[in-house]
Amino acid sequence: MLPYARQSVDESDVSAVAEAVRSDYLTTGPAVAGFEAELSARTGGHPVVAVTSGTAALHTAYAAAGVGPGQDVVTTPFTFVATAAGAALLGGRVVFADVVEATGCLDPVAAEDAVTSATTVVAAVDYAGAPADMVALRSVADRAGAVLLEDAAHSIGTRWRGTPVGSLADLTTLSFFATKNFTTAEGGAVVVARPDLLAAASGFRNHGLVRDPAQQVHPDEGPWHQEVHAFGLNYRLPDVLAALGSSQLRRLDVFVERRAQLSARYDEALADVPELRLPHRPEDAEVAWHLYPLRVPAEARRRLFEHLRSHGIGVQVNYLPAHLHPVFTDLGYRRGQFPVAEAWYAQEISLPLFVGLTDADVDTVCDLIRSWFGR
Repeated sequence: MLPYARQSVDESDVSAVAEAVRSDYLTTGPAVAGFEAELSARTGGHPVVAVTSGTAALHTAYAAAGVGPGQDVVTTPFTFVATAAGAALLGGRVVFADVVEATGCLDPVAAEDAVTSATTVVAAVDYAGAPADMVALRSVADRAGAVLLEDAAHSIGTRWRGTPVGSLADLTTLSFFATKNFTTAEGGAVVVARPDLLAAASGFRNHGLVRDPAQQVHPDEGPWHQEVHAFGLNYRLPDVLAALGSSQLRRLDVFVERRAQLSARYDEALADVPELRLPHRPEDAEVAWHLYPLRVPAEARRRLFEHLRSHGIGVQVNYLPAHLHPVFTDLGYRRGQFPVAEAWYAQEISLPLFVGLTDADVDTVCDLIRSWFGR
């Protein structure tokens, strides 16, 4: 089976992990701080809070933004469910808004219409690696007095008008799962562009512990003393995984370039099949492609998916819109409320895309698709 995604690990990664395992710190050591500094340099220089997953990053970011009962988070339904779950788990109300037809990213006009007096966060998602319209969404968030969050789980390495993802929002969440643009196996991070949110994000990922005597209620308890003023969780990324991340991050440009080459090869091979819609290529962005989201006629999608799977091609569908999960239908969301996102879901197939994919692999996938459509 040719998978739709796979990590790229070489001997430098193995050596980095081995060195970390042999060190004095398996966790809460210097490798995490080093990884955060290297990530900061790649995402515009803002502080970075490393955590255990992309989902933990979202949960941490929403907590830092103060999401809770009585507060709304406006976001896209066309995303992995974690984008919405992180807000809901804190007691916030998730308010979905439809997506842009060309990109699958949050539509600023729809987001504006979804804003309420209780809106605390506007959360965009960079679908497949292409950035959402963060300028327009910045205006929406500012008018609402809300925090702007960018779920960039797909887009580490993407640049918009020369500016790296991580510099476009108040809070940017990243994922380093094994299938992402680079990996720590499991892991994520929050890039914090607003200084007033940094302490809350850092505290939430470490149980909410307060160790600075100047901020403690009972600082005279003893030199061992630590307090919790607001609950957090253990979202600390271990040094072993941070070491892998630092090693992988040094090859991010190579990874991005190879993904671009493979994506362009798909474009070239499939461009003359009229039934297909290829990924939109934004003129003002250098996209780090995480997915190759092909769109096919909705009535043909399942048959083509099964045809490719039967030939050993591990295609995937990304994603079932979040509002169609039973946990959100129980809150009153129904099919048909977000027609653009639902059309994307009905048509989308993610073709294999990863650094180790060969040109011959791409040609095999494209030949199967072309022949299925009679080309």
